[in-house]
Amino acid sequence: MAARTKSTATRPNPRRWAHLPKDKLLDMRICDLGLRIEGSPLESRIEQLYRELEQRDFVFRPHFWLSDEWYCPDGVPGVAIPFFLSHPRLRRLEHEALMEVEGGTSDWCMRLLRHETAHALLNAYRLHERRDWKRHFGRPNAAYPDTYLPKPYSKRFVHNLPNWYAQAHPHEDWAETFAVWLRPKSDWRRRYRLWPALMKLEYVDALMREIRTRRPRLNNRREDHPTEKIRITLRDYYAAKVARYGSDSPEFADRDLLKMFSTDPAHARNEKASRLIRRTRREVIDVVERWTAEYKYRISKVLKGMERRSDELNLRVARDEQELKTDLVALLTSVVLQKLYSGGFRISL
Repeated sequence: MAARTKSTATRPNPRRWAHLPKDKLLDMRICDLGLRIEGSPLESRIEQLYRELEQRDFVFRPHFWLSDEWYCPDGVPGVAIPFFLSHPRLRRLEHEALMEVEGGTSDWCMRLLRHETAHALLNAYRLHERRDWKRHFGRPNAAYPDTYLPKPYSKRFVHNLPNWYAQAHPHEDWAETFAVWLRPKSDWRRRYRLWPALMKLEYVDALMREIRTRRPRLNNRREDHPTEKIRITLRDYYAAKVARYGSDSPEFADRDLLKMFSTDPAHARNEKASRLIRRTRREVIDVVERWTAEYKYRISKVLKGMERRSDELNLRVARDEQELKTDLVALLTSVVLQKLYSGGFRISL
């Protein structure tokens, strides 16, 4: 979460900020943007979530507000949504900074909404106080780690969000299981047949039938850290966010590059290795992200480091391009997985 410090900033007309040049837009405070869920693409997606709850005969409806990230505060039956999803200009700004927009597509956004709704529902009905909940999901008061080390092939957990997020904490296991259960036409009984995770899904199914028509025990409308109280500039927000993501980027060694590219003077007129990396970076990043679930920003940061180091070592292309792209994907995947198994994924929700 970005630092919450006071900042001085310019205040252009809020109705015109979307057309400002990037440098001027970055100097605006988030609280001065006048952002709303109403009228944004988020409105229809929240309505879709409400329809999914209605189809299951739920009385409960979480409330939503804009903040600086996805989360559900303790003791609140509602969900914070990152402000950049409320406007296309801010989504572009997010993508420029981090190469992706968390929740930026309809499917991804719905997966996150269902996940966070599970946290809100847990708060509303105090489900984590039940013995049967603890028996299926574990100790709800277990400390949240900074990182977690998943077992990618475990069948004890469902798959909804990337990075095997159900394995991060009992609360996340619950939220992911509920999200899979709630998703229309998910066919979870067939998908998780013979998996131990099916027992959790069956439990959620029975528990929801039990409570869906009950009034929530907790029914406040509190909003934690809404955008109108976020007084930092967009520039400060992204500086902190990029630093946070970048601090966890994996590293590579010179010997890795020397296995792929040449230092032989006979290849001095060949294409620079750094140029090939730049030309193929988008394709390479997409493949590595798909197979490792690592953030595109971190993969890109490693590639940029490879570009710089390749120039410092004066490396040249001396092999078939397709073969080199395959090696580059393999190297990056290896680097990311090595980071995963030495440090794990950071808790992000």
